[in-house]
Amino acid sequence: MSRILVDTSAYAAHLRDHPEIKAAIQQASEVCLSVVSIGELRAGFLKGARTRRNEELLRRFLASPRSRAMPVDEETAVRYAAIRDYLRKQGTPIPANDVWIAATAAQHGLRLLTLDAHFLRVPQVIVDFVETAPRPQ
Repeated sequence: MSRILVDTSAYAAHLRDHPEIKAAIQQASEVCLSVVSIGELRAGFLKGARTRRNEELLRRFLASPRSRAMPVDEETAVRYAAIRDYLRKQGTPIPANDVWIAATAAQHGLRLLTLDAHFLRVPQVIVDFVETAPRPQ
């Protein structure tokens, strides 16, 4: 089984019952969330009408014995700098928060589960990119 880092987009897709994301999370031996993603999620919760419900769902997700919040530390910062510099030199920057998420995945040897294709530009990370499920018409 694999150890994965679920980014913000994948967590949101999980809540929307995206079949590929749900399957990847169910099959993983360890499911991690970067504290950066947790911050992004909580900022989003504050803008919505279901803050308490969303906080409870996140709390339950993180309470699973297979789940873990991944901190940012000095080693993460070193990896952040290397990834950001690489992307700058390639002329393919990605959002700063996503560089932190990628750095966390690289630091801990985690596969990054995401719906954001720009992570594919980060060779320091194994990315499990899942396309958005088509919406019913």
